[in-house]
Amino acid sequence: MAARALPRVLIVDDSAVARAALARIVADSGRYSLVATCAGAVQALGVLQQTEVDLILLDIDMPRTSGLAAMRDLLRDGGGAKILIVSGSAQDGGAHAIEALSLGAADTLEKPGVKPGAATIGTRFGDILLAKLDGLTANHVGASDIVRNAAAPAFPFDVVAIGASTGGIHALTTVLRAVPASMQRPIVVTQHLPGSFSTFFAAQLSSVSGRPCDVADDRMRLLPGRIVIAPGDAHVVAVSLGDGTAALRLSREAAVTGNLPSVDPMLSTLAKVYRERLLAVVLSGMGRDGADGARDVRAAGGTVLVQDRDSSVVWGMPGAVADAGLAHAIMTPAQIAGFIVANGSRR
Repeated sequence: MAARALPRVLIVDDSAVARAALARIVADSGRYSLVATCAGAVQALGVLQQTEVDLILLDIDMPRTSGLAAMRDLLRDGGGAKILIVSGSAQDGGAHAIEALSLGAADTLEKPGVKPGAATIGTRFGDILLAKLDGLTANHVGASDIVRNAAAPAFPFDVVAIGASTGGIHALTTVLRAVPASMQRPIVVTQHLPGSFSTFFAAQLSSVSGRPCDVADDRMRLLPGRIVIAPGDAHVVAVSLGDGTAALRLSREAAVTGNLPSVDPMLSTLAKVYRERLLAVVLSGMGRDGADGARDVRAAGGTVLVQDRDSSVVWGMPGAVADAGLAHAIMTPAQIAGFIVANGSRR
């Protein structure tokens, strides 16, 4: 059997020192094939015209064309290549990082400063970089084509709950951008992000969706037409108000998956309150967070949709739900949005 080809990496950074340091980390790992290093986006697009790559390490702050400005062209010409933003402007909580993720970057990593003549950026940074690359190239093996369409749920849903991780912000913004503000069902979101991202993330979702978006706090009620997101340091859990509706509480109880925030407690507790009136959506992400919660949604009579493999940056979370036979449908983000629009006003 022929040996499997190593994932191919393209580095795009205007700093010659950074390019050399990143190239050394990639090449010395023995796990990746370095295709080329480029000083700018125009040169990178020329490489993509001639060579297939699997991963692009992209700086943000570059002359002439910034990494953010080049994202759409790189994704278009990259033939499915995943972009990891590696930039000093990608610090936790930074608006640039959130913008990059919403444009389609798979993940972000803050690049430390490097000095001329430095042989490496740093061992810890190199380990983190390789761990992120390993996660983006991990192939989830499972049943990806069990069902592609879903009929309207037996009962119209009153709440939409969405869970996501790596690659999920782009999918989430695609969904929310296509759902008109006239769809007044509350939307609750758990996205794996550090707490410092929460404010920018909420603002981004409000901008693309045209509806208010709040970072959850204790005892917050679910209100029509609003989005609520989990903060980066707590799960959102639902408690019944006794009239078929729920308020949200914050919990820091350890989740089975180890995630904080975790999708599972959000889905499980909302299912207890809304039962068949809950629509659960699991988007791109590593691991299996959301699978246990999806099981509780199905048991309560709710509807579960997951993102399809082809459009997912990482088909771990949606794949885990699909492999367990818990998904009513596997859909693209656009199809998920269409489902929400078609069924969100039914009574």
